[in-house]
Order: sequence, then structure tokens, then C-alpha cells
Amino acid sequence: MIWNRKKRTRNKSPVAFLLSGDAQDTLCVPGYTTLDRCPEVMTACRRIAELIGSLTIHLMENTEHGDKRVINALSRKIDICPMHTMTRKTWMEAIIMNLLLYGKGNSIVKVHTNDGYLQDLEPIAASRISLPENGTYTVMIDGIPYNTDEILHFVYNPAPNCLWKGRGLQVSLRPFADNLKQAAATEKAFLSSKWKPSVIVKVDALTDEFSSPAGRKRLLEDYVESSEVGEPWLIPAEQFSIEQIKPLSLSDLAISDVVQLNRRMVAAILGVPPFLLGVGDYNKDAWNAFVNHTVKPIVVGLQQEMTKKLILSPKMYIRFNVLSLFDWDIKTIADVFGSLSDRGFVSGNEVRDRMGLSPRDGLDDLRILENYIPYEMSAYQKKLVQGGEKDGDGTA
Repeated sequence: MIWNRKKRTRNKSPVAFLLSGDAQDTLCVPGYTTLDRCPEVMTACRRIAELIGSLTIHLMENTEHGDKRVINALSRKIDICPMHTMTRKTWMEAIIMNLLLYGKGNSIVKVHTNDGYLQDLEPIAASRISLPENGTYTVMIDGIPYNTDEILHFVYNPAPNCLWKGRGLQVSLRPFADNLKQAAATEKAFLSSKWKPSVIVKVDALTDEFSSPAGRKRLLEDYVESSEVGEPWLIPAEQFSIEQIKPLSLSDLAISDVVQLNRRMVAAILGVPPFLLGVGDYNKDAWNAFVNHTVKPIVVGLQQEMTKKLILSPKMYIRFNVLSLFDWDIKTIADVFGSLSDRGFVSGNEVRDRMGLSPRDGLDDLRILENYIPYEMSAYQKKLVQGGEKDGDGTA
């Protein structure tokens, strides 16, 4: 009887549940899951794609006095309608998501032309692309090979054995994505688990009345359950002992600490600020560093590939307006460009454009304050010349 009683008690403990088949199905995450099923990885990649998709694409031309923006049919095609079925923002987001996530560091865009004129730039789904590692450049779309001059091939994190091919960050992100998925499954299982009683009632298990489920249910109905909230319990002192316990919480399991640590690691690998993944508070300097050190290098790769494949003129190139992503408040813009306007470096309409205002007549001329003089004339100021000529009123 003693052995049977201990066995019955152990079978109803949380330890027995953790060692059971139910716990295996509930807490363990079997099988392979792609990174796009990890919310943290998906969120970080989506944010990078959205930012790059919002950038204006400029067609620039080299001149003797510096680079200037060119507005023509080609610039409109690239910046406004690169694909007839998509907007520029959606088009660019699809390219970046293939580059960072779906295509494992490779994003392919098929170039459609007609009599030498650019018609469409079609992003190709990663599932349609095959990149064999045979030592030579080979890109296959739906089983058809394409040459390098027929497509745009954007690469992220070149592979060590096939340098023209990207490999993405799947290898680096996999352990942390698995940990985050396991933490989410554990949290869900814990919150839905039945092994969290708030009150334990100890009874004499040797009594026949309490040894069966029906007897224990009748016990609760007779002595514990009440019809009124707050009604006291009346129980036999010889047979009952009631204790209140504190069940394990997610803090006791350190789930929150594990999730935050893995989110920080995912943010560090992808180069995004942790606050984008729900860790910490917004920081302006961290955001600007993210734009400068993560978004800008990806954009440079896009610029170079598009310039190389789409622009024939040696004096022209493509540039993305990355400066628009930096966190500059309206007061900072007004102070910086207002100072440039006072020194004659920019016109009034250029300042208004930065402020989001329409141009006005008479503000295209460069103006300068009267007390600003050229650098080479700084030594000829009257106040610096000893014994300078007298003005009409007798002052130097």
C-alpha cells in the first residue's frame, strides 16, 4: 500500500508531466522551420526592406562643377515604375526580402528590353531560382540559364567557395531563431498547462472515499466548493490540511531573459537596433548608426549593380537618397540649411525643399551676409591694417 500510494502521488506531479509524452509534444519543437517563420528575424528584415523601399532613386551625371541630378525617361522608369505591375516601393521591398531572407543572400531581377529600351525590371521569386556551385557563373530561372548581362544579381554576404554567390545569414541566425521558437513554445505550453494549482488540499489517501476520482470530486462538492463568493470552508480537521502555494512563473523559468538575449543576438547579426525587436528604448544615435552601417552598405551594392547593368553612359550613375533616412528633426534641418543659406552655399528654395515647402519666386539666387568676405581677403580688413586710411569722419 505504501508503494502504491507513492506511485500514485508521483504520477500527478509536474515532474511526471515533464517526463511524459505529452510534454514532448507540447514543449519540444520538432522538424525544420524556415527563418521567415521566426517573428524577430522577419521583423528585422521587413524593417530594412521598408526603409530601402522608401528611398528615392536618383539618376546622377558627372559634370565639371560636380554631380547633378538628371530627370528624364530613364530616371522616371527606375524611380517611379520599374515594373508595370508594382510600385517602386513594393518592387524594392521584394528585392530586399529575397536578398536578406528568402533567397539566402541572392536576389535576381530579370531585365526586359525592347529595341534597346528598358521595359521592365522583374523581381524573380527565390523558389524559381537555382544557383549551382560549379565554379562558373550560372543562374537558372525556371530551369533556363541566364547570362550575367541579362539579369540583375544582387548579392549579400558572398559565399567562401563561390564568390559571386551570396549565402545570406541563415547559418548565423539558425541557433538563435531555434531558441526563440522554443521559448515561444515553452511560454505557450506553460500558460496553458494544467499543472498550476493555487491551492493544495491534503487528504488521507488511505480512506476509501478519497481513493477514487468520484470520491475526491464528491469531497470538493461537499466541503470546498461554495455557492457564494467569499463563503468560508468548513472541513474536518482530522482529515484535511490545506496549503496555499505559489506556482512557477515565467520569471522563475527565466523565459524573458532568454528571449531578450536571443533578440539582441538576432539584432546584432542583422545589424538592427535592439529596440526594433522590442528590447530597450528608442535611441536616436543607434538609429542613425543603423542607417549608416547597415542600410547604406546594402544600398551601395544595389547602386553598383544597377549602374553597371542599366547605365551605358560613363558619366551617369544611380544613387539612392540615403540621407532621408537619418533622424533629423525639423529644427535641426532649419538650423543647418539656414546657416548654409546665410553663407551662400544653398539657395532659399533649396532650404524650402528640405523643409517640405514649395519653391517661391526670387529665392533661387545665392545670398550672403555683408560681413562675410572671401578667405583670401581676410588679411585686408581695415581693423587689422595698422595706420589704415582715415575715413571722412576721421576714423580708420
